[in-house]
Amino acid sequence: MKVILLEDVKSLGRKNEIVNVNDGYARNYILPKKLGLEATSHNLNELKLREANAEKLAGEQLEEARKFGEQLKACTVTIPIRTGENGKAFGSVSAKEISAALEEQYGYTVDRRKMVLKEPIKELGVFEVPVKLHQKVTVSLKVAVVAA
Repeated sequence: MKVILLEDVKSLGRKNEIVNVNDGYARNYILPKKLGLEATSHNLNELKLREANAEKLAGEQLEEARKFGEQLKACTVTIPIRTGENGKAFGSVSAKEISAALEEQYGYTVDRRKMVLKEPIKELGVFEVPVKLHQKVTVSLKVAVVAA
């Protein structure tokens, strides 16, 4: 029996895949647990419509990420930190602080986990911080760390 999987099933297949399984396995496990549907022509058409809709949404999200990325490229976030007499910084600047400063200065909300900081910034200057907005879109945000 051919079955359209509604969820990932271990050792069988992934969501929206059409797999061939034994009739008993389908009737006694897959169908009652709502893990799949029988691959009728109606259900196959539904699958095609869902895939087309998902593709359209993915394209829209990618386009939104690109537009937002262009806006972020133009921003320079300024973060003041305390320094000693010889210009040595006390503490460091983390992704959380950069995210908060970006929201405060420009009104853009970016999750701190999307900022790819290998380690916190511990000195004064201008730094490029990569921000991963989408699987295919990564932009550089300028962060200026200045003495307070």
